[in-house]
Amino acid sequence: MTTEQKRKRFRFKKKPKNETGEMSLVEHLQELRRRVIISLLALIVGTIIGFIWYQSAPFGLMPLGEILRGPYCSLPQESRADFSGDGQCRLLATGVFEMFMLRLKVGALAGAVLSSPVWLFQIWEFITPGLLKNERRWTFVFVSIAVSLFVAGAILAYFVVHFGLSFLLTIGDEFQAAALTGERYFGFLLALLLIFGVSFEVPLFIAALNIIGILEYDAIKGKRRVIILVLFVFAAFMTPGQDPFSMVVLALSLTLLVEMALQFCRWNDKRRNRERPEWMDLDDEASSSLNTGPGGVDAPQPVGAPVPIEPAADFSNRRQRPDFGDVL
Repeated sequence: MTTEQKRKRFRFKKKPKNETGEMSLVEHLQELRRRVIISLLALIVGTIIGFIWYQSAPFGLMPLGEILRGPYCSLPQESRADFSGDGQCRLLATGVFEMFMLRLKVGALAGAVLSSPVWLFQIWEFITPGLLKNERRWTFVFVSIAVSLFVAGAILAYFVVHFGLSFLLTIGDEFQAAALTGERYFGFLLALLLIFGVSFEVPLFIAALNIIGILEYDAIKGKRRVIILVLFVFAAFMTPGQDPFSMVVLALSLTLLVEMALQFCRWNDKRRNRERPEWMDLDDEASSSLNTGPGGVDAPQPVGAPVPIEPAADFSNRRQRPDFGDVL
């Protein structure tokens, strides 16, 4: 056996390429496992970066811990407790592992944000093979808008925290000073960021229901007062600090976004020429008109003329059965 024959014998065969994109259940699970592993590795790397960024200032940026405690440190010095005696702003730690766990928690959150392009891309690549071209475009637009709205809500919440703390922690500052622990302060801050970010997805949900045909503008255009009342009640219950400024800002922001979503529904219905059928405005006990066809849409039409049937195909070239007439 020559050397060339040995190479051909032990050469690995390439897996045939699947032109249709169909995968078996085992292949789907393997693909899911691969993308989950990549996402977890990206999340771990992002968490390490966030853990280091919490106390250091890479690339000339402010430390992450200083950015997050900014709203608290912006309070008047007489409204917060001074534990170091040098006038520096510090949060209180009451547990042995509290500072480490808090830094790890904030680093994990920052890592999830920093690694979001990677794990969002992995989710996108896992979902898109089963979607049509039009569905892929809509899914990409939907995810992009969802991420943008969440980030916008979180940024707004960060600036709202300052006014909320100014209201909550300066009431009765003549007799007491605020001494917040890092766990309570960061828990309050992260909860507010999450609530604002998730709440900003409500108008996108309304627009999605309209796009798929479940919710029409005519069905909700006369219920704006009820919607605004529900939004204010929602903001009153969901804001963690229960301060009026945060509640009003969240409610007004949602009202503006929902109104934009309603205008989108109005434009989308008009673009698709959706009109309310006349039979929906009839009384439930009203009888249908006799001069219209089924459903009350149009008048009955006469039966059309018969259409001739096409001649059968020519089977002369095929083998014919033998004729036994002469034999019998």
